[in-house]
Amino acid sequence: MPLLWIIVIILIVLAVGGGAAVSNLLWLLLLVALIVAIFAVMSGRRV
Repeated sequence: MPLLWIIVIILIVLAVGGGAAVSNLLWLLLLVALIVAIFAVMSGRRV
């Protein structure tokens, strides 16, 4: 499993289990990671 997807899964778990202030930051990081992953897939690179 690629490292980026492992990080995304960890961020989802922490965001769901974390507090409100922490989860907002984690959701922002998750969104950035997903955007990077989508662009990487669209450009033909393996993530």
